[in-house]
Amino acid sequence: MQRSIIFLLSLAVLVVSYGCQAQPAAAPMMVEKQSFSFENFTTVSGEVIPEVTVGWESYGELNAAKDNVILITHFFSGNSHAAGKYSPDDPLPGYWDSIIGPGKAIDTNKYFVISSDTLVNAFPNDPNVITTGPASINPETGKPYGLDFPVVTIRDFVEVQHELLTSLGIHKLHAVVGASMGSLQALEWSVAYPDMVERMISVIGAGAMDAWTIMALEHWARPIRHDPNWNNGDYYDAEPPLTGVTSTLAMITQQAMHPVIMNMRAPKPEVMSEQALASVTNSTPVLDYLFANSRVRAPLADGNHLLYLVRANQLFVAGHEGDLATGLAKVKAKTLFLPATNDLLLQPYLAKRAVAELEKQGKQPAYAEIEGIWGHLDGLFSIPSQADTIEDFLAH
Repeated sequence: MQRSIIFLLSLAVLVVSYGCQAQPAAAPMMVEKQSFSFENFTTVSGEVIPEVTVGWESYGELNAAKDNVILITHFFSGNSHAAGKYSPDDPLPGYWDSIIGPGKAIDTNKYFVISSDTLVNAFPNDPNVITTGPASINPETGKPYGLDFPVVTIRDFVEVQHELLTSLGIHKLHAVVGASMGSLQALEWSVAYPDMVERMISVIGAGAMDAWTIMALEHWARPIRHDPNWNNGDYYDAEPPLTGVTSTLAMITQQAMHPVIMNMRAPKPEVMSEQALASVTNSTPVLDYLFANSRVRAPLADGNHLLYLVRANQLFVAGHEGDLATGLAKVKAKTLFLPATNDLLLQPYLAKRAVAELEKQGKQPAYAEIEGIWGHLDGLFSIPSQADTIEDFLAH
């Protein structure tokens, strides 16, 4: 059966078709998007955002002690829709529906599972996304922030989530679980609030960005900044930089997929195509395949939001001070790292580096790899292969 799903990275954004295994028919879990707002949020950089609003969803029931909570932190191009459906006729459930729900690895019969949209979400024009960012109205000017919005970090995403949980009376987390950019948030939670987080699961993640990965992320930003319509971030009363956004989303798509699966899905390249020989400006079926879905998704995204997300990921080191060792020294939670063997975006060596540092500090991180042919996307499509590992880790 063919399905369509939005993803990215850890770090990005894409829409791809993929084959899924048949599952027994079951009534979908119904969920509702909710909104949370608060005032005067001070960022890591010391700037104050007068009003912050983010969307959130929950699955399962909060117990009387409010200690059965699992926080799900989402990837670069994702949002809080981690599982379930908004209505029975929705074509797809949330991105981790295969492991979140009644009787699943993250069992909503046991746990109260909550997920929130991040600041500067990549798709602020998606009707199912609620987020504050550069496209939001600055209450002090009555106009969109644009580049007046402060640079934000992964730690800022965590602090907004902390405000949300505090408003619900939640002061203990059974676990924080996230994929890709979500894995950065999950690890940051265990550093920022070591006495609050009991378990942390990092899926297709890292403890810090290295030079190679920072460079790779920069390739996502350049097409937007080089689009004339970007206009130094001031385009909200004019044509948006959709050409640049489309190129960015296409690049994310390619980097998130392993060559094996991309070559299986894309049209077979034509040998000495007349169309390609006629002009260097002509497209080909292979290129049309890469850019088609990105072109459709581009209007829902926002160029400035993508730039801010890229920078937040580029700046990441657990703890956001000193070095990786300094940040990880604060971790008290049990930890599990699940990189994907064939991930070319956040490669397994990044997770191994964090594991090695934790072990050096006398801690006992757990580690396993997700096998598959999807590359970075194995953190979504192949996560059921580690369902038992996740379930056991959460139970002990």
